Amino acid sequence: MDREKADFYQSLLGQVKAIISEEHDAIANMANISAILFNTLENVNWSGFYRVIENELVLGPFQGQVACIRIPLGKGVCGTAVSEQKIQLISDVHQFSGHIACDANSNSEIVLPVYQNGKVIAVLDIDSIAFANFDQIDAQGLQAIVHAFEQTLA
Repeated sequence: MDREKADFYQSLLGQVKAIISEEHDAIANMANISAILFNTLENVNWSGFYRVIENELVLGPFQGQVACIRIPLGKGVCGTAVSEQKIQLISDVHQFSGHIACDANSNSEIVLPVYQNGKVIAVLDIDSIAFANFDQIDAQGLQAIVHAFEQTLA
């Protein structure tokens, strides 16, 4: 395990908690989490949330280039994260069947479901210009950040 990277995520989690712990507006917290991740993670060209509204994902707060506004559940990396209810860690998005290319510069992606009352209500989506930019340490670190966000939804 890369100790330095794990320590980085512990520090990042502390920053996120300091900003969101007293705030219960989901959109405000999504906006700040997106900004923190976009500005601190390496090789990231997009960071943000898609919210589950009816039977599709709808663009939420983000940082980066203009993005796809609506994604059907089960489609693309984000829609798959919702339908499978698990983290999607994609080292090469061009090899992902059904990938939706919102930004041609994106080469790898990680998507984490966000739960409220046992139901997926959103996903955190992070894209990278680098291939294989995300690994299990990123998944664990980002999962802790998502859990901190979920606590504000209670």
